[in-house]
Amino acid sequence: MKRLTVVVCFIFLSAGLTLAQTGVKKKRPLPYNYGHVEINNYSEKAGLAAVEFDHWLHRGIYTCRLCHVDIGFAMKAGLTGIKATDNTKGYYCGACHDGKMVYNGKPIFDSCLLKYTQEEVKRCERCHSTGRNVKRDYNFSAFTEKLPKERFGNGINWEKAEADGFITPIDYIEGISMKRKSLNIQQDFGLEPKVKGMPDIIFSHKKHTAWNGCELCHPEIFVGVKKGTTKYSMVEIFDGKFCGACHIKVAFPLTDCQRCHTKPV
Repeated sequence: MKRLTVVVCFIFLSAGLTLAQTGVKKKRPLPYNYGHVEINNYSEKAGLAAVEFDHWLHRGIYTCRLCHVDIGFAMKAGLTGIKATDNTKGYYCGACHDGKMVYNGKPIFDSCLLKYTQEEVKRCERCHSTGRNVKRDYNFSAFTEKLPKERFGNGINWEKAEADGFITPIDYIEGISMKRKSLNIQQDFGLEPKVKGMPDIIFSHKKHTAWNGCELCHPEIFVGVKKGTTKYSMVEIFDGKFCGACHIKVAFPLTDCQRCHTKPV
């Protein structure tokens, strides 16, 4: 009974923190919309619809580290300032979408043209698709059909999908990525919550390095590499800082309390 009370209290605490950010409880997104990003720095100014980016598709093919460290996408939508000229030179989206890179036996379509015909605009709409009925090459249900499921976010346990070999995210692109030596991965460790009676957080470096490497988290998100150096609170995490940099819109959401607070009381 005591354990149930703690869990219920934490659920209400989480809900309260969520409401505190906007004053209104946010609507839970549909699985295929979780992690969805709209990019519109320059699109509408150029007469095109905004770009629709689906994290679920790209995270099933690439690691987070590859895109946010090697290629250099910012962690927040709109901060990268991607231009068509960048893509044509092989930066950002153009690092993969160059018409030459092959995935699953098929060339990945070329991303941008500086001059294009009316017929070629249809290819532009593969990305610039906001508000348009565009047929996609990949369907969420078909793509995730055999992947292990969970309750929140996309409804997919991406961590287990990678660990069990259902997906093998690409972590290296020739000419862009730097070859790295494997590092010794730290052991899992516990983090004691500030709320008395809450289960401890078990943090796994192994799980995070599989997707993020070390560079994505250190030193920009977590300044020190020694346990306890960086101080933070749940309020800050719900504000999109520290763990919340990923675990709000892309990685499994903060409402899935038991994914982190796993050590029995």
